[in-house]
Amino acid sequence: MNQGLGQLRAWGRSGVDGVSDLGVSLLVASLRVLTWIENLTASWPQARRDLAFDTRMFWRARWRPASALAVLAGLTILGGVYVATGTPAKAPPPTILAAGVGAPRPHVAPRPKPGPPPEALQKRLDELAENYRETVGIAVADCSEGWMAQVAGDDAFPQQSVSKLWVAMTTMDALDQGKLSLDQGVFLGPQDRSVFFQPISHKIGATGYATTLRDLVRRALIESDNAANDKLLEQVGGVDAVADMLARKNLTGIRMGADEKNLQAKIAGLTWSPEMGVGGNFKDARARLPDSVRDAAMKEYLENPLDGATPAGLATALMALKRGELLSAQSTDTFLATMSEARTGPRRLKGGLPSGWSIAHKTGTGQDWRGGSIGINDVAVLTAPDGRSYAVVVLMKRTTKPVPARLAFMQQVSKAVVTSWESERDGARKTLASLRPGESSGGH
Repeated sequence: MNQGLGQLRAWGRSGVDGVSDLGVSLLVASLRVLTWIENLTASWPQARRDLAFDTRMFWRARWRPASALAVLAGLTILGGVYVATGTPAKAPPPTILAAGVGAPRPHVAPRPKPGPPPEALQKRLDELAENYRETVGIAVADCSEGWMAQVAGDDAFPQQSVSKLWVAMTTMDALDQGKLSLDQGVFLGPQDRSVFFQPISHKIGATGYATTLRDLVRRALIESDNAANDKLLEQVGGVDAVADMLARKNLTGIRMGADEKNLQAKIAGLTWSPEMGVGGNFKDARARLPDSVRDAAMKEYLENPLDGATPAGLATALMALKRGELLSAQSTDTFLATMSEARTGPRRLKGGLPSGWSIAHKTGTGQDWRGGSIGINDVAVLTAPDGRSYAVVVLMKRTTKPVPARLAFMQQVSKAVVTSWESERDGARKTLASLRPGESSGGH
């Protein structure tokens, strides 16, 4: 098996361009299936007999391009049927859903252990982090294959508004369980004002404002509205409910310690009170604090952030979301579609993507103090023109770089992902080109 895989991968480095996208996609999919079989048989010898797969059949076929492509097609079909489950498929038991409840998540079989990330991508991320010369965390995960390239992947960084993802996810999870409806009404009063960016607070006025959970979810994810997020968090049961959701879904390396108004007050060295949500009262109260109080509060936060998360933990969560492992199919689609409408950070990760790529993302932006900004973040699911997706995380603990340098850094991470994808596609094109009739396929 190892020898055969080596031969197939070697073909990716020879030949010419000009092969159809269908052929390229077929080869890429087959390479993944062959790698899966290799990993599986290494840990489960019986699998080779169960699959009744003789790799010699494939390697002999390389001398006849048409036959080789036929085998590739067969492997791709095999991968679609077998890899998803690891055992012969069985019909799931019927499920009766309550009205308005999203369809349940399909059973997710254990996946083979992913291989290492592309060396060139890991090297590039290391270079970017080193050249930035400040504390940054990066993670890039392939949502299909599961590999992850990372820098400081297990270190805790402030999430800031990235944590709004988990409040919204807790809401969608409750929807899937039939505990609430996105169309149920919510009333916001003067006490529901929050801090910093909170456009919904302007609608509250003296008599309050009536809206829906759906509106709050959209405002939290698309506009990063702090008041909408805090009210949503209250409606789903507070930080304990979010922590419970994260634990049930085995999402590690992610912490949810407070709503936005209490988190931001603590970071500044304040204790929140409702009057701080009006006008510039919060900033005025913060400005009256001694510098020593602010220094101590900021130091405590950076050393042990209430909303801390690791790059690897965030990338794993986004990968699981994209795979449909966290929410129902309908809720997953709604969640990612809403993330794709985000209006914040258009020049962060999104700014490094060429035409044909799409992004569903959530930004985070913390407070400024003593010439630095904390929690300058962007986390995303990037999708290539062929549908392949990557979970991408960029976190800055504290940065003193000018805004253009911060944006350029994030864009370079996006470009590194694009380059890695293009490299694999180019290799696949060359491999298929080497199999075209009338051309030598090597090995003489």
